[in-house]
Amino acid sequence: MPSIWTFLKSRLASMKKSLKRTWLTQKRKTTVTQLSISGKLAEKQCPAADTCSSAPPSSSLEPTPETRGKTSGYKGSYDCGKNEEREGRSCVRYKCGLLNTIQDVLRQRPGWVEVKDDGEWDFNWCDVGWLRENFDHSYMEEHVRINHFRNHYELTRKNLMVKNLKRYRKNLERDIGHMEASKCDFFPCTFALPSEYHLFVEEFKRSPGSTWIMKPVAKSQGKGIFLFRKLKDIMDWKKDGTRSEEQKDAAQVESYVAQRYIENPYLINGRKFDLRVYVLVTSYVPLKAWLYRDGFARFSSTRFSLSSIDDKYMHLTNVAVQKTAPDYDPEKGCKWQMQQLRRYLTAKHGREMVETLFNEMDNIFVRSLQSVQKVIINDKHCFELYGYDILLDQNLKPWLIEVNASPSHTPSSQEDYEMKCRLLEDTLNVVDMEGRLTGKEKRVGGYDLMWNDGPVYREDVNLETFGSSCFTANTHLGCVNDREKQLRRLLKPFPGQKRM
Repeated sequence: MPSIWTFLKSRLASMKKSLKRTWLTQKRKTTVTQLSISGKLAEKQCPAADTCSSAPPSSSLEPTPETRGKTSGYKGSYDCGKNEEREGRSCVRYKCGLLNTIQDVLRQRPGWVEVKDDGEWDFNWCDVGWLRENFDHSYMEEHVRINHFRNHYELTRKNLMVKNLKRYRKNLERDIGHMEASKCDFFPCTFALPSEYHLFVEEFKRSPGSTWIMKPVAKSQGKGIFLFRKLKDIMDWKKDGTRSEEQKDAAQVESYVAQRYIENPYLINGRKFDLRVYVLVTSYVPLKAWLYRDGFARFSSTRFSLSSIDDKYMHLTNVAVQKTAPDYDPEKGCKWQMQQLRRYLTAKHGREMVETLFNEMDNIFVRSLQSVQKVIINDKHCFELYGYDILLDQNLKPWLIEVNASPSHTPSSQEDYEMKCRLLEDTLNVVDMEGRLTGKEKRVGGYDLMWNDGPVYREDVNLETFGSSCFTANTHLGCVNDREKQLRRLLKPFPGQKRM
């Protein structure tokens, strides 16, 4: 009897092993078939197959739900070969959800071909709405790039930006000390409403008569912003614990931030202005950030005064607001290029004071990125072009107002259009879909590498200062942007082009 049971157990174990081998073999065959189908589909759908190297004949196979997934256009194809994966691509299929300067730049780039609707793409310049709806359902191959990080809003929503900066400053004070934490004192006193209404009221009462500014946390272009000096003006955001849940739901208000208004802004010809500065992040782990040399100052059209806090043309510098002013001149606009502003400030205050100002702005860019470094979901497929809004006060102290995930690329003048074209062209140069860079560059066109898992210093640093703290940061905001000359030295020509 024992021998029969032993025989049956042995037989059963043998059958299990046989069934498992059969299942694994079938699974491998299915996987290989799916990969083959998806590769052939990509070859079929590539609109520029004749410009890609080593492209095999297209197939008539139709995609299955398993190979296509929830979002089409997410996969890179096999049509450009393994060499192009390693060395760059001569055919780049792009998708663009915006109809402004970026579309012009992408269309003019050699070897780049636009795909429509469900076409598969290698590069996607999308808006944040598309990202929110599609990113989590997308599979992207190694070479694919997209222009937002998944949770970019940690830095670009006004309330979350302040929350992360406050936490970062608190951690610095705990771990290093007050001196280090004080380097984060570059954003105005800010409260999220209605959640921090009572905290705000305590601060408000400490300085009666001061001016505050209310901003919706998720809007841009000056929408919904107003100034106030009395609590009765923001009663809608009062957090009242005595109300019932039904009353709270009925009286739900949009989330805002209440921020102490900078009452002593730096004025030029009596007018207030702020700065738009561009920072490109290609990685958060490790942190790698580039600062663009160009930018601009945006001026209000009305002379500044605190006697009237209801005049939006006086207090808001957004172009979307200013261009609705009765005396707005579309040819002149309301902007100075960053180089013009730097020359003006240097002539008026001296080089040393202006250098200090721009160094303090560098500190804002790096510290703000570090404040979200641990919460941003890093993804090698993602990059982000941020638009920083900086305000100067009368003491030439820079204040961080907000950071934009989708800075406007719609031009307000021909000069503005040309500047934004340069910015976007150089953004594509840094992202480098064509594989023309080594990865060790400190400068690409108008971009200077300011942080690469640590501070980056200029090539021309004086060797006598080696070992001291006198190194000069590799930033040139507002300096000469001789990008074309630098790019000719740096980059290999596009396929089919001769070096200039």
